[in-house]
Amino acid sequence: MTDLLPELTPREIAPPKGKLGVLTPGLGAVSSTFIAGVLAARTLGEPPIGSISQMAHIRLGRREEDRNPLIREFVPLASLDDLVFGGWDPISPNALEAATTAGVLDNRDLGAISSELEGIVAMDAVFDQQWVSRLEGTRVKQLASKADQAAALIDDIERFRTENECDRLVMVWCGSTEAYQEPSAVHETVAAFEQGLIDNDDNISPSQIYAYASLMADVPFANGAPNLSVDLPCMLELAKVRNVPLAGKDFKTGQTLMKTLLAPGLKARMLGLEGWYSTNILGNRDGEVLDAPENFKTKESSKLGVLGTILQPEVYPELYGDIEHVVRINYYKPRGDNKEGWDAVDIFGWMGYQMQIKIDFLCRDSILAAPIVLDLALFMDLAARAGEHGVQEWLSFYFKAPQGAADSLDPEHDLFIQQTKLKNTLREWMGESPVTHSEAG
Repeated sequence: MTDLLPELTPREIAPPKGKLGVLTPGLGAVSSTFIAGVLAARTLGEPPIGSISQMAHIRLGRREEDRNPLIREFVPLASLDDLVFGGWDPISPNALEAATTAGVLDNRDLGAISSELEGIVAMDAVFDQQWVSRLEGTRVKQLASKADQAAALIDDIERFRTENECDRLVMVWCGSTEAYQEPSAVHETVAAFEQGLIDNDDNISPSQIYAYASLMADVPFANGAPNLSVDLPCMLELAKVRNVPLAGKDFKTGQTLMKTLLAPGLKARMLGLEGWYSTNILGNRDGEVLDAPENFKTKESSKLGVLGTILQPEVYPELYGDIEHVVRINYYKPRGDNKEGWDAVDIFGWMGYQMQIKIDFLCRDSILAAPIVLDLALFMDLAARAGEHGVQEWLSFYFKAPQGAADSLDPEHDLFIQQTKLKNTLREWMGESPVTHSEAG
């Protein structure tokens, strides 16, 4: 038996030459905070805290080899200096106004980069109040036909690419949560979807039009909301035909992040769970949208799916077979982007004795989401240059309701398993062996 790990052949990955354009449908709190943070990092030297791609190290080989480079030094990611920003918004005229209105960042942090933020002008959005009843769009494409809306977005993409001399583009949905919907016949095939665009099918939402336009323009697309957008047969078909990567859905930020941290620990210790009650208050645009029942239902379905996948009630029925899982979100304007999430967790242990865990997470929603946007943009671009297409399940780490690859089982929700999958994917692409943390290998 040899002590040497097997040598793997590195994947051929095109170098990240030139500019990478990052397009965000939705130029609100999340995207303006993301853009401001990148500008502050590259002009003021502010560390991009929370970004795995920029701040995390990755172990290579055995521990005794002491190889532990930064991820950004190990894989060929685009440089922050090469990022160019653009997006669409039905309300905000530019990134500075969006950041000022959102109130996530203090004026002292915006001052030094205000001119750059003001220069990032929002393109008129594809918007339909049917899907976000609490918002009124004023900067909207005046096109009645959904086919014309899709064509206009493709034109926007190509114009942005040309005017900013971008070599590559990625798109990350940072817009609002849309009203709940189930897939319908129009979503079954690309041909059906394209006919639906022509027919103005009511089952085609704005986020689906953006996803379609992105894939048709050969631009990788990541869905940061719980909307039904790329998790559809027609989009999977289109991604395969166009050879474009996609990922989703719903950024894993506050309360769900806590669940994916705590639930694996309970399961690791074989402690039982009777119930998990979660409630949130927030006052940003997202909170206002989610105050509508039809939009909250979309978010609720994303949040509720986490525990069952992690805890495997079908395997451990005596511990997790009858969980009461409740999620509530309340709009409370004074709180702004500073969301507060309360969790009451009822667990039981030896001989069935009951215990409780209480969590009060006073988080900042956009501060947690911004580095996710950065990482997804850089990793989706990497995937495209590595020849990937379709669902990038290795990026499940970033999502509440991650999409599984078409030929896989349900995706993993355990944050620590997701982290291992992410890092091992990068290791394998670069010709390094996966790390199992086994002393035998």
